[in-house]
Amino acid sequence: MVEFEPIVGRYATFEIGGRPNRIYIEEAGQGIPLLCLHTAGADARQFRHLMNDAEITKDFRVVAFDMPWHGKSYPPEGFEDEEYNLTTDGYTDTIMAVARGLELDQPVVMGCSMGGRIVLHLARVHADELGAVIGLSGADHQQPWYDTQWLNRPDIHGGQVSAALVSGVIAPQSPKVYGWQTLWQYMQSGPGVFKGDLFFYREDSDFRGKVASIDTSRCPVHLLTGEYDFSCTVEDSERTSKAIKGSTFTPMTEMGHFPMSENPDHFRTYLLPVLREIQRTRSSASNQKKAS
Repeated sequence: MVEFEPIVGRYATFEIGGRPNRIYIEEAGQGIPLLCLHTAGADARQFRHLMNDAEITKDFRVVAFDMPWHGKSYPPEGFEDEEYNLTTDGYTDTIMAVARGLELDQPVVMGCSMGGRIVLHLARVHADELGAVIGLSGADHQQPWYDTQWLNRPDIHGGQVSAALVSGVIAPQSPKVYGWQTLWQYMQSGPGVFKGDLFFYREDSDFRGKVASIDTSRCPVHLLTGEYDFSCTVEDSERTSKAIKGSTFTPMTEMGHFPMSENPDHFRTYLLPVLREIQRTRSSASNQKKAS
C-alpha cells in the first residue's frame, strides 16, 4: 500500500518585475493562510514537515513556494544574459505577487534567514494586507562572516561549497538525516543562486533604524532564533525585537539556523504557541468586528 502525503504541488505564472515567472507552489491544510519563505539558496522543501503536521494543517493552510531561480521554479526568460541578484524590492514584489495571486486573505508570512529578514520589511510596508509575520533566524541586520566570491566560480563546485558554508549553523542535536537533507538542497542550488540571494542579505537589506516604525497592532511580529545560530544570533534577533514595540522574541534551545527542516519535531514545540496566539488574536479581532 502506498501512503500519499497530504501535500499538493502545482505551478502558476505570476508577473514579477514586468516579466512572467513560472513558480512552483506546494500546500496542505485549511484555515488561516500561512505563507512560508525558504532560506537563501534552498527551496520550499524545507517546510514539508509543517505540511505533514496534522495539528498545524487542521487550522492553517500552509503554502510554500520556490522563489524564481530556486528548486522547481525556473529563472525568468532571458536569465542567461544577466547576473542574478536578489533585491529588497524584487523579493517583496515576488512574495506579494504570490500572496495576491493565490488570493490569500490576511496571510501569516513566515520566513527563515533571508525570509526572516524580509518579513520585517513586509510588516512595515504591507501591514494592512498581512495577518502577522514570523521571523525565523531573522533580524534587522547581521555582520557578514563569509566571502561570497567562493560561491560562483567555474573551478569550484558551488553547491558543495554552499552546503559546507551553512553546515556549521545546524545544531549538533538535530537528527543527522534532517541535517543532511537540509544540506542537500544547498548542494543542488543553481550556479550563482546562493550568491545572488546573499546580495539581498549582505548588501540590500540593512533595516536598522527602520523596524521601529512597524505597528504591531496592525501586523503582529514574532521572532524565533536558535541558540546555535551564529549567522543570525540570539542577540541579533533580541536586539531587533526590542526595537519593535509589541513584538515577541523566543530563543530556541538546541536549535540552529534551519529550525523547520533540521529538527522539525523540536521546532513545533516553539511554533505551535505562536500559531495559537495568532489564532486567538485573529478570532478576537473578528468577534469585535462582528459586534460593531
